[in-house]
Amino acid sequence: MPRALISVSDKQGLVSLAAELINLDWELIASGGTSQVLETAGIRATPVAELTRFPEMLGGRVKTLHPALHAAILARAEDLDELDRHGFQAIEMVICNLYPFTETVAKEKPNSPEIIESIDIGGVALLRAAAKNWQRVAAICDPQDYAAILGELREHPTLRLSTRQQLAAKAFAHTRDYDAAIAAHFAAQDSSASVLPRPDMRLPERLRLDLSLSQKLRYGENPHQSAALYHPPDEIQSSLQENQLLAGKALSYNNLLDLDAAWRAVCSFERPTVVIVKHRTPTGIASDETIAAAFPAALASDPVSAFGGVIACNREVDPETVDALGKLFIEVLVAPEFSAAAVSLLRQRRPNCRLVKMAQQAYRGDRLEFRSIHGGVLVQQSDTHALPLKWECVTRQHPTPLEDDTLRFAWRAVQHIPSNAIALAQPGATVGIGGGLPSRVDSVHLACQKAGERAQGAALASDAFFPFADGLEAAAEAGVAAVVQPGGSIRDREVIEAADRAGLAMIFTGRRHFRH
Repeated sequence: MPRALISVSDKQGLVSLAAELINLDWELIASGGTSQVLETAGIRATPVAELTRFPEMLGGRVKTLHPALHAAILARAEDLDELDRHGFQAIEMVICNLYPFTETVAKEKPNSPEIIESIDIGGVALLRAAAKNWQRVAAICDPQDYAAILGELREHPTLRLSTRQQLAAKAFAHTRDYDAAIAAHFAAQDSSASVLPRPDMRLPERLRLDLSLSQKLRYGENPHQSAALYHPPDEIQSSLQENQLLAGKALSYNNLLDLDAAWRAVCSFERPTVVIVKHRTPTGIASDETIAAAFPAALASDPVSAFGGVIACNREVDPETVDALGKLFIEVLVAPEFSAAAVSLLRQRRPNCRLVKMAQQAYRGDRLEFRSIHGGVLVQQSDTHALPLKWECVTRQHPTPLEDDTLRFAWRAVQHIPSNAIALAQPGATVGIGGGLPSRVDSVHLACQKAGERAQGAALASDAFFPFADGLEAAAEAGVAAVVQPGGSIRDREVIEAADRAGLAMIFTGRRHFRH
């Protein structure tokens, strides 16, 4: 009679599986909690302690780590005589899933003892042993496979070799992902971790990505491209798909890219702020006393490009905000909160608009960002800090207090615009944005064109230095009054002289914010 060892944390489908195996003339062996569930259901299973002749120890930490089990699992066909001499009997199937580590991490505080106790030892050993010996033993780790396995056993006395090989691959992947989640958790507890950028932040010599499928998407950037959303185990609570979709269709690939860009930008502002994004590029950013007051200024930055965009707010969306939106077509509206009245109005007026409630949290400077290229992956530390390390006026003309505030707003905004990035701002709002162009002077011309008359007296932020004086001269010609840029060009002196000739105030920050 073949024997199956069952030791499962997830009891889904356990009783029906065990009952059917009994009907198929399998003998069952079960560990502590599993044995109790089966006994309550009236299903006979030999307790592990009876087989090993040794009780569970250390509060259940040690129960399956014994030769009576592992020798019975690891024995090859040529080892069966040796197994018999030791009084052990072979096991042909191991049904095991592991303690819910990632789920426990999501619920508990970082250093809680519950997290440590949710690290499975014996279960991992059982699965690896069974998977290693797949030519004789079936390693089953997913309750979703029970029905197919029982169906095959009804047709054959044992599972096919090909099935056991597939199950082994799945078991090894399961233990791999489990260990990766544990390693990621402990790495995150590094006491040296900081939300501040560290120039000496060490990148790993070997990088393993442990990603779980979160959501299958209808398609990618274009209908002929398949796509899905994945997340690492420690990002379950903060990944986009875990935030609440209050209304509208499921988020698409492009929606998610735009949503991330908009949310990243709006989270960098402390005052009530609205960010409008189209194709990952901000078209307007504005701050005011309320979201409803900020929206018109954000829209005025580029009302044409805002059509069909994503709008992010860093405060609750209320009925006043809904009224402020007017009739603008919006793909996604994202905020940390939506009032019940606002949701009701939006569902009536904008039934196709996706409403996403996001958990508001800063983008941490100790996180890594990934971007794929052909044949590899680029990794970098997040660029999350718009405020510079220094704020040095390099021109004869100094900014007024109001100009200084506007420069700081523009400097925070320009960080989120694709390079070459130029942001023109009046107090509390962008009035013209240029970016994603190969030439910085072209970005200046575009931003000034968008601003029109509002370029007069505006503050300009550039994400990187002006390589020539032409970009600054174009800004001065449009009426810009003050400029902030990193500095660092070999032609800085020429640019400063051009600013002095035009009577502009110019600040050097010493920090670049390229966003390719």
